[in-house]
Amino acid sequence: MKNKETIGILQFGCAKNLVDTELMIGLLVKNGYKYSLDPDNENIKTVIINTCSFIHDAEKESIKAIMEMIAKNKRIILTGCLVQKYQEQLVKLLPEIKNYIGVSTYDKIVEAIENENYINISEKPNYCYREDVKREQITVGSSSYIKIAEGCYYNCGYCVIPQLRGSYKSRKIENIVNEAKELAKKGVSEIILIAQDTTSYGLDLYKKPMLATLLKELNKIENLNWIRIMYAYPTNFNDELIDAIAQLDKVVKYIDIPLQHSHPEVLKRMKRPAIDYEKFIEKIRKKIKNVSIRTSFIVGYPQESQEEFEHLCNFVKKVKFDKVGVFAYSREKNTYAYSLKPQIKAVVKNKRKRELMKIQKEISLNINKDFIKKTIPCIIEELHSDGKIIARSYKDAPEVDGLVYIKSKEYLTPGDIVDVKITKATCYDLYGVV
Repeated sequence: MKNKETIGILQFGCAKNLVDTELMIGLLVKNGYKYSLDPDNENIKTVIINTCSFIHDAEKESIKAIMEMIAKNKRIILTGCLVQKYQEQLVKLLPEIKNYIGVSTYDKIVEAIENENYINISEKPNYCYREDVKREQITVGSSSYIKIAEGCYYNCGYCVIPQLRGSYKSRKIENIVNEAKELAKKGVSEIILIAQDTTSYGLDLYKKPMLATLLKELNKIENLNWIRIMYAYPTNFNDELIDAIAQLDKVVKYIDIPLQHSHPEVLKRMKRPAIDYEKFIEKIRKKIKNVSIRTSFIVGYPQESQEEFEHLCNFVKKVKFDKVGVFAYSREKNTYAYSLKPQIKAVVKNKRKRELMKIQKEISLNINKDFIKKTIPCIIEELHSDGKIIARSYKDAPEVDGLVYIKSKEYLTPGDIVDVKITKATCYDLYGVV
C-alpha cells in the first residue's frame, strides 16, 4: 500500500471547534493518514485550516493564517465557521483554494483531501457528531473537552452561531459516558463539558433538561477526578442541576454562566432572559459551598447608555464574581443588533471595557488574597526541568482563568490532584506549596 501524505493542521476558535478538529484528525488516522501540528514544515504539502467566525478579530486571525499558507504554496482544505458564513465570497476571492468543508460536513474531510476540487457545505447546517470516530487529542495536559451538544435554541441579538451551527442537537448520555471512560483510560484526569449552551442538554432527545442526570452518570467513572461545566445558559439552570453540582464529589464547584449584562432593558435588546441575576447568584452561592462563579459581559451593545453601563458596573461591584470576561460588542451582519441605532463608537466601547476590567481586577485580587494560608485542591498541568510546577485550582478553567505556581518536594505527574497551601496571590494567579 502506498504511504499516504502527512497532513498539516491549523486550529482556530473555541473549544467546540477544537473537538471538531480532533474528530477530523481521527478520521484521517482511521484512513491511514498521519498529521502534523507544524504546517510550516516544508515537507507538509496539504494543510487543513479549521476557522472561526464568531467575531471580527477571530475572522482576521483565520484569514491571516490562510494568506500565510497560500504564500507558502500549501494546498489548503478550508473548514469551519468562516466557510459556513462566507462560502460564496471565499470561493470567488480565493481561487487558490479548491476544497471547502462546512461545519456539519466535517466528516467528509477525507474526500476533500483525496479530490482536487471538493466543496461540501450544507446551506442549512445540521451537525451530527460522529460517534464511530476516535478523537485524536491535540491538546497537551491533564484535561480534555467533551462536546455534549451542538447548535443553539436561542437567537441572542448579537450572535451568529445559530445561523452557522443550526438548531440544538444533544448527544446520547451513553455515548458521552463512553467517551469519558475512554479519555479516563488514556490518563485524562479532568473532563470539561461544552456546548453552545450546556444547560439545555437533553431537551431535544429526552424532552427535558438532563445535564444533572448526565453529571450523575459521569460521576460514577472510576478513573476520573474532576468534571467541569462550561457555557451554562441561565434559563435551564434549575434546582436539580444546582443540587447535582453541590452533591457530586467529582463535579468541581465552578460555574461558568455568561450573563452578558445586568440592565433589564439591555438584556431585552440582547434577546436574553431578564431574570433577577442577583437573586440567582445568591441562590447558587447559598446551595453550593465555596463555589467559584465565572461570567462574561458585553459592553457597548447598541443603544447602551452611560446609565445602563453604570448599572452593570455597580452590579459587578455588588455581586463580586470570581472571574469575569469583558468583550466590546462586535457588530455582526445578519443579527438583530446589526441594524439597531445608535451603534456605540469604538472608542467608547473600549473605554467601557477597560473601566469594567479595572473594577473586576481589584475584586479578583481581593478574592485571591483570601486564599492565602488556605489549602485548596489543584490539578498538575506542567512540570519544567527547572523545577517549576504549573497547576490549576478547582476554580480555574483551562485557557480562560488563572494558574497556580507551586513548589513541591514530592514527585508529581500531570493530572495529579494535590492539596496546595497558598502563600501568595496576584490578580489572576496564585502561588503555593504542596
